[in-house]
Formats: sequence, structure tokens, C-alpha cells
Amino acid sequence: MSRYDYDLFVIGAGSGGVRASRVCAGMGQRVAVAEDGPLGGTCVNVGCVPKKLLVYASHFREEIEIARGYGFDTPEPRFDWAKLIDNKTAEIERLNGIYVRLLENAGVDLIRGRAKLVSAHEVEVAGKTYSAENILVAVGGAPRMPEIPGVEHAISSNEVFYLPEQPKRIVVVGGGYIATEFAGVFNGLGSEVTQLYRGPLFLRGFDLDVRMSLTEEMRGRGIDLRFDSCIDRIEPTGTGFRVALSKEHDAEQLQYTDEDETLEVDQVLYAIGRDPLTADLGLETAGVDLGSGGQILVDEYSRTSCPSVWAIGDVTDRLNLTPVAIHEAMCLAQTLYGDGPVAPDHETVPTAVFSQPEIGTVGLTEEEAIAKYGEVDIYRSHFRALKLTMTDLKERTLMKLVVDRASQKVVGAHMLGGGAGEILQGIGIAVKMGATKQQFDATVGIHPTAAEEFVTMREPVA
Repeated sequence: MSRYDYDLFVIGAGSGGVRASRVCAGMGQRVAVAEDGPLGGTCVNVGCVPKKLLVYASHFREEIEIARGYGFDTPEPRFDWAKLIDNKTAEIERLNGIYVRLLENAGVDLIRGRAKLVSAHEVEVAGKTYSAENILVAVGGAPRMPEIPGVEHAISSNEVFYLPEQPKRIVVVGGGYIATEFAGVFNGLGSEVTQLYRGPLFLRGFDLDVRMSLTEEMRGRGIDLRFDSCIDRIEPTGTGFRVALSKEHDAEQLQYTDEDETLEVDQVLYAIGRDPLTADLGLETAGVDLGSGGQILVDEYSRTSCPSVWAIGDVTDRLNLTPVAIHEAMCLAQTLYGDGPVAPDHETVPTAVFSQPEIGTVGLTEEEAIAKYGEVDIYRSHFRALKLTMTDLKERTLMKLVVDRASQKVVGAHMLGGGAGEILQGIGIAVKMGATKQQFDATVGIHPTAAEEFVTMREPVA
């Protein structure tokens, strides 16, 4: 009989923790998972799922406008924010219940409360200590908030899903995908939106053509998109908030030099990044090393500096995507209880930004490909989708292939436009397999679709 209470004790029942728990239990291991919040973690509760529901909602006004071009005499819609939020919350609660049943059916012990390591093989939850041969930390991250006067009046991407009323005027601060998505959501639902980013161009790390094209499209939709801008302070006015903006700053010291410009708004939403939730976990008692950002440092197999402690998902700050956390969980299960160690593969991971229009991307950007391969061929198409040709909407779709000139392998594919996420999932398979441009060219397109453009671009651009 084992001298431990469990073979594996998981801290955190988000996407990665739940998957690791279920799979390891299915492999015959005694597994417990501790969680002090709703099951499903960020993705299910205050991330991917509710955000996508709000994205869907924000598209309907435009779809009604499109319908008029197709002969539908549609009246101006009336939107009910409270009903949307209530229906969203009901769906999330339904998913929470599903996660509970998944763990129960797998034979995993669900322990409610915040867990804390007390040794390399012991975890304490609500005053009770449990021992385990291996401990997995999968606690994710939390929104970062700035240290500015009046920040207590702002909200993060956690609270935005529970606003009792839709703000008529909102400032969204941040240049990552979360900020960009919420700017599109509120704009689509009829709010007056200003998005601020302290750098010269948002969505750092994405292809430059995509970033620049999205800038034009968002401004064309009426979003007041401001770069090199920050909030200096937030002041309540009784009917809303006054935010003082500083346009120029030293990127190293964040010393604001311009005189303030102010905006009157109803809500300030910060989406400037997320930090790993490693504080007060007792990691130091087990000798678990952390990085400068508070992330848990792991080797290629997700093992920490303490041999019995492992970590996956956003808390490791490797590639912070839900499917990646699930992939890391599957690899961990094989490493611990399968045929041998399996390292997660973080290369060529397709992803989407549900901006408006949305982004789908896989592989290298043009800039990254040039740095890696030197000479590349670029294929690019910029067009107005057939669906919009009988409407007054001017949105343009961008598609782009990045090809290593020497091998003719497609090393990057990028799209800005309707259905980009759905289309790039399939393209991602081809890029992951190392398909060449000639193999793309030999594939017959599905006509008439936007997606066919990926297999009909013949001439590289200069």
C-alpha cells in the first residue's frame, strides 16, 4: 500500500487541471483536485466561453444591417444587456455542473478550498493535510491592474462579465487580444468605445499586415483607437468617471510628459495582461523556483525544480491558451503514468483573436520568418467578401501566406476577416504537417468561399 493519500494531487480545477485529473484517474491513479472557485477556471467562467458568447451577441446588429441588403425589411433592434448577461451566467453555471460530473464520473476526489503546499509531498486545504506522490499546480493567472490614482474605480476582464448595465461610454485599456476583443464587443453592442494602448501599435507578436489592417477596420467601425496613450488617473464625477490621458511617455520609466487630456466615460476596463496566481501557494516550502514574473519555472516535461511538483497552464507562462493547457495535461499524464516522458509541443500552434473582424493565425509572422530563413515569399490577398457586396459595409478581408523560399514550405498563414478562426483551424493542420506552397496550389478551392483564396494565391508580392 502506498504511503501517500493520493498518487496525484492537483491544485486548480481549470481546463488543464480537470483534464489532468480525469486522464490520470482513468489510468488507474488515485487523484484529488482542490479548487476554491467555480470549476472550469478562467476559460469557462471569465474567459474564452463567456467572451465568445458576448462576441456572438455583438455581431447581430451588423447581421441585421446586412440582411437589409438582401431584401429583409428589418426594424431597428432593441438590445437587452441584462438578458444577455443572465443567459450567459446560466450557461456558465450549466458548464460548471458538467465539470463536477466529469470529475465524479472519473473517480476524482473534489476538495473545495484553497490549497497550499506544506512540503514536497503535502498539501493543506481548509486546515486538513493531504499527502501525494506527485503534486500538480494548475492555478492559472489573474488580471493585472496598474498602480494609478483611482484604479479602484476601474474593472478588469473578470468583472466585465457581470456588469449590471451596459456602459454607454467605455474606455478599454490594453493592446492585447483581450482588450481588442472587448473593444469590438462593446462597439458592436452600441457603446461608444475608446481603446488605449501605450505602445505604437497593438497586438504585438502578430503579423504586421494583420495589425495594421485591423487598425483601419476598427477605426472604420467607429472605435476611437489611440496608441501611445495611457491613463494617468481616474476620478469619479457622480454620473461616471473622468479619465486623464497622457499621450507621450518614456517606455522604460513610464514617466508621463504631456499635459493631460480628459475623457468622460461610464466605465474603465483594464485588460493589460495577466499574472500567474503563485502568491501564497507555499511553493517556497517545496523549493519550487519562480521566474521574474512570478511564473513557475518548468522543464520540457512540465516538472518544476522540486522533483515531485509539476505545473501546467497559464501559471507557467509558456503559451497561455486553453487548448495548450489541455495538451500539456495530456502530455503530463503520459509522462507520469504512461509509456514514457512526453514533452508538450508549443510550436506552430494555431490561434484566433475574436476581434471585429477576427484574426486567425498559425506559424511565423513575416518578420519572424525573415529573421529565421532570410529569404521568404509573401502571398497576400486583400478583398471585400462576397457576402458584403450587396450592402454598404466596406470591411475588407486579408489573407496572407509566408513561404520559406528555399524549401517552399508554408511557414505562416494569417487571416483577418469573417470566420478567420474557423478557417485557420484547417489551414493549421497543413502548416503543422509542413505543406509546401505547391501543395496548397494543387488543392482545389471550394467556390465561392473566402477560404478558397488560400489555395488560389499564385503570385508573390514584392
